[in-house]
This record gives sequence, C-alpha cells and structure tokens, in this order.
Amino acid sequence: MQYRRFGRTDLPMPVFSCGGMRYQYKWQDKPLSEIPAENQQNLDATIRRAIEVGITHVETARGYGTSELQLGQVLPKLPRDRLIVQTKVSPKPDPEEFRHKLEISLENLQLDTIDLLGIHGINTPEIIHQTLRPGGCLDVAREYQKQGRIRFIGFSTHGPTDVITQAIETGQFDYVNLHWYYINQTNWPAIQAAQKHDVGVFIISPSDKGGQLYKPPQKLVDLCAPLSPMVFNDLFCLSHPQVHTLSLGAARPSDFEEHLKVLPLLDRADEVLPPILHRLEEAAIATLGENWYKTWHIGLPTPEETPNNINIPIILWLRNLALAYDLVEYGKMRYNLLGNGSHWFPGNKANHLDSVDFAPCLANSPHAEIIPNLLREADQLLGGQEVKRLSQS
Repeated sequence: MQYRRFGRTDLPMPVFSCGGMRYQYKWQDKPLSEIPAENQQNLDATIRRAIEVGITHVETARGYGTSELQLGQVLPKLPRDRLIVQTKVSPKPDPEEFRHKLEISLENLQLDTIDLLGIHGINTPEIIHQTLRPGGCLDVAREYQKQGRIRFIGFSTHGPTDVITQAIETGQFDYVNLHWYYINQTNWPAIQAAQKHDVGVFIISPSDKGGQLYKPPQKLVDLCAPLSPMVFNDLFCLSHPQVHTLSLGAARPSDFEEHLKVLPLLDRADEVLPPILHRLEEAAIATLGENWYKTWHIGLPTPEETPNNINIPIILWLRNLALAYDLVEYGKMRYNLLGNGSHWFPGNKANHLDSVDFAPCLANSPHAEIIPNLLREADQLLGGQEVKRLSQS
C-alpha cells in the first residue's frame, strides 16, 4: 500500500479507503439481533482483508443503515493505532437533531474517538449557511472535537463545483469527499482549491459513479487495454498527487484485489496512461464529432435556469458517455435518478418537452438549435423506470 499526507490533518492516508456502503445488511437501521450471522461475518472478513493489504481507512455514514452498528462489532477488536475511522452525519436545520444523530453514530461505532467526521451532503449554498451559522451543526461538531471525541472535521458533497469551492474556502474544513474521475472531471477546480487550503481530498465512488466499472461494456474494456477500466480509472485519479485516496465500496473481501493492481503502476503513470487517454479521446471524437466533443458544455444553464428544471448538462453528458463508450446501463441508472435525487442529484429528466421553449436558457450555447432534439434522443435512449438513491430504497 502507498500512503499520502491527508492535507492538514497530517494523517497517513492509504491511497484506497474501505467505504462502508456495500457490505452492510440493510439501508435502514435494524437491531443487531436481526442481522444475519453470515452478513456480519462477511463484513468482519472484508475489514480484516482491508487491513491485511494496508487499507487503514474505514469510512461510513449515519445514512448507511446498519453499517455503523455492524462496524462497531469489529473495529474495537482491531489495533486502534492502525485505523483511521470516518463517519458522516447530515446537517439539520435544528442542530440538536444533528447532535442526536451524531451521538447515535458514536454509540454505534463503540470507539472513544473517531478520526474524521464528515458533514454529509453540503450540496447547496443554503446548507453551507445552515451548517456554519453561529450555533449551527459545525459548532456542535466543534464541541465534540474539543472533548476529544472527534479529531478532524470535513464535509462530503455531491454539489456543483462552485458550492464545493465556496465550502473549502471558508477555511472551516480539514478535508472533502467529492466526485472526480475520468468520465467526470468537472470538480478539478475544487480539488485545486483544496490543495491551496491544504484540505485532504477523498474521491467518492470512482468505480460505481465513475461508470459502473465492475461491469464495463466491451468497448470500454478494449479502449482501456491492457488495463481493466477499473484499474485505468484508479491510475488516472491517483496520477494526480492532489488526490489522496479513492473510496472502494467493497461488498466482500475479494473486491480489493483488482484495485491493488494499480499500486505497481503508480510510478509508471506517465508511461502507461497516455496511450489509453488518446484512444478514449479519439473514440469519443469519432462518435460525437470533434466540435461537439470540445464545446458541448459551453453556455449550458443550470436546472434552476431551465424550464421544468431539466438538467441539461447531466443529460447531455450521459448521452455522450452512452454513445462514445457504450455506457448505456450506467446512463440509464443515472438518468432515471433525475427527479428523485433532491439536492444530491438535482433536476429533472427530458421526458416532457413538447411545450418547452429552450431558446432563452440556451442563448449562450453554440449548440442551441440542436440541443432540444438531443435531449429527446437521450430520453429515448436512457429513459425508463425511475431510480431512487440507495438510501431511499
């Protein structure tokens, strides 16, 4: 395993983290008595395998159902000085509700101290204000920090880049959990802001949200050869020293093995990556056209600026991925979440366009004339049964 300094926390962060949202029994809270023995044994074996290979960071959340409770049966039995333990708690308008949720998390984990607390889901300017206002959730977290029950405080986010950057620039957070990987590099300016402020950078779900790379389409497999798409994506992310760790949502002990193949490649990234990056770009240009590939994102409105709150940037992005790399199943999964994702994945699908006038909101796009038809095409390609966030299922 390799380790990187996790920003101003100075923690030696392994380049892979053991994310805690795939091995738990349920997405809802359940008593220990209802958790099957084989499920708990699998979770125990997964954590122990992580530590065997040097993955010392275990990351979970209050919103991950039984994950914290089940980890609390394992973590206290392991050498505490070898572990970096993180959980996340969503901010609430009532800070006392946040305090209550935080107490549940700490009780479930059965540790005197957790190393990292993430304010879970700082996705809008309103949530930044709600969290940082005097007497708000951050002040509650600081109380626990002064008591020695929390060492460092950060935040997780699925929000837009400007919101993430705004939160980083408050100077109140030691680290950030955000999305950034090959197919979605939008948040690079936020990572640069994190580097400037010496904030640790944790990449959320690079294998799942990064393209469902555990079941990649053959076209993507061919383009990424001789690496698997998963190893390519890991290497792409970790070739940037500004990135400190990638979350691996392991469901079983064997799930680490493919990722470990990247470790001997890290010193050769400059040699290994360029041919694959070139093939991926050429394939996208061949499918989408060079002008569209390089300019499709210019001047697009936010959902709030669009009739029916249609999320035009996300829909066009998913269409690009489906056509260029055959990421159709991934596109369907993300597209059909629109309308159900709240501020975690905002905006709506393009399934009701007959009476929509896009001219005002697309005034700054060089592709204004063709985008309405592309939205219809995307809906025909990707539309279907609605999808809910895992925590809602």
